[in-house]
Amino acid sequence: MSAEQTRCGVVAVIGAPNAGKSTLVNALVGQKVAITSAKAQTTRARLLGIALLDETQIILADTPGIFAPKRRLDRAMVSAAWEGAQEADAILLVVDPVKQRRHELEPLLETLKDRPEHKILVLNKVDVSKKEPLLALAQDLAGKVAFDEVFFVSALTGDGVPELKAHLAGLMPEGPWHYPEDQVSDASERLLACEITREQLYRQLHEELPYDSAVRPESYKARKDGSLEIHQQIVVGRESQRPIVLGKGGSRIKAIGEAARKELAEQLGVPVHLFLHVKVDEKWAESREIFEEMGLDWVK
Repeated sequence: MSAEQTRCGVVAVIGAPNAGKSTLVNALVGQKVAITSAKAQTTRARLLGIALLDETQIILADTPGIFAPKRRLDRAMVSAAWEGAQEADAILLVVDPVKQRRHELEPLLETLKDRPEHKILVLNKVDVSKKEPLLALAQDLAGKVAFDEVFFVSALTGDGVPELKAHLAGLMPEGPWHYPEDQVSDASERLLACEITREQLYRQLHEELPYDSAVRPESYKARKDGSLEIHQQIVVGRESQRPIVLGKGGSRIKAIGEAARKELAEQLGVPVHLFLHVKVDEKWAESREIFEEMGLDWVK
């Protein structure tokens, strides 16, 4: 395949927390590359998904949900989100028409208004939205920002996703691909492994455990039989959260580890031995080292 025929570009995927950005990136790529959770603000690092359509490679910057930042971790996430939009050939604004989150959407629209990139509005979750309010919302948002196109999709069911993907492919400039054909994400396996464990942590404890938790890589090594041995640390902010993660007789952490191990083995294509333990660190959200592990910049 010669570079003249190929196209490659970057699409920044932005939106208020929980608009369905990660689910949409996964749908465009055709497999899971970003963690999804009912808990808002689960995307932390600017994970890239890489979608292919014929001769075109679309690099999707899955940015953290942009919201009013209060702590250093929040500021780093918002900074990473806008950084994801800097290099883009197109910006995709994903909106949940059901939960709109106008207080977070309005500042986004304000910032987008004067940006030079191709701007595309994606109204997600159309499978659970009524048609009239949906059209009214599209008209309202298009009155505030000059969007090139408006798409109505359901990232969950795949409705409207092929049309959106085809449109994005058409916007990508000519040039060589940045990644090999079989690569779907730029996240290292080590980071992916932590993200998968963190997703299980949220899934199984979303009512009980606050958003203040992290999963850190401790060691990641191949055994002689070809399997992987992975040790990770689950960091929580308070002593009272340790028993929540452990569960009675260690049952909860065992269930989290089992689900994460199974998914990791599927993703990596080799047997995985996963070892988890819990550490309490009240100041983890102020740790430069943890930020760097997550792929976030240290923001004062």
